[in-house]
Amino acid sequence: MDRKEQPLAGEGTERKAAGEKGAFLFDLDGTLLNTLEDIADSMNHALSSVGLPPWETAAFRYLVGNGARILAERAVREHDEWTDRVLEIYQREYDARLMNKTRPYPGMTETLEELARRGIPLCVLSNKPDANTREIIAHYFPEIPFAHVQGQLPGIPRKPDPAAALAIAREIGVLPERFLYVGDTSVDMECARRAGMRAIGALWGFRTRTELEGSGAACLVRRPEELLEL
Repeated sequence: MDRKEQPLAGEGTERKAAGEKGAFLFDLDGTLLNTLEDIADSMNHALSSVGLPPWETAAFRYLVGNGARILAERAVREHDEWTDRVLEIYQREYDARLMNKTRPYPGMTETLEELARRGIPLCVLSNKPDANTREIIAHYFPEIPFAHVQGQLPGIPRKPDPAAALAIAREIGVLPERFLYVGDTSVDMECARRAGMRAIGALWGFRTRTELEGSGAACLVRRPEELLEL
């Protein structure tokens, strides 16, 4: 077999030309970490603070995914006048509750460790605010040498706009088509497709098989360990 046809795990990525190696780009919420309860607790506190009704925790599976402002807009229902205030309280509460109940999905840490051991660049792109994204990744995966970690930044469009994903690809020197983009929502699948990356749907996350298949997932994985086989 020609050397360039060898599997990535056996390549020795340090010897590959820039752009020829493969890489992973991970979503955060619902993909790397189950953050649902901390998000729900923080938003329900914010809603109660202004006299608005809370949501069931399970409902946040469909409220999240497009960033904190869109979460607040959805959470206040028809009470648009409270969006800014609820967002302000939510962000303060979430900063304090960030790691109360959040946990990595079973098998995720071990999978990331093995991918890193193989020399595969690992990146994170989230619609969560950048400071929260970096803090939570550093806390739960302190031993993982991520090549790039990025949350929502001013002036950079949120996913599913592919701008941030493409910028990450340029920064680490890997062609977009060599990326496996792992996410759990239609936002992620659309972002991956628009960036020219392979969309991998995580069935352990917040959304359904139907949504992932309908939004263009190239394949679906049931457990993090299955990523090692891709």
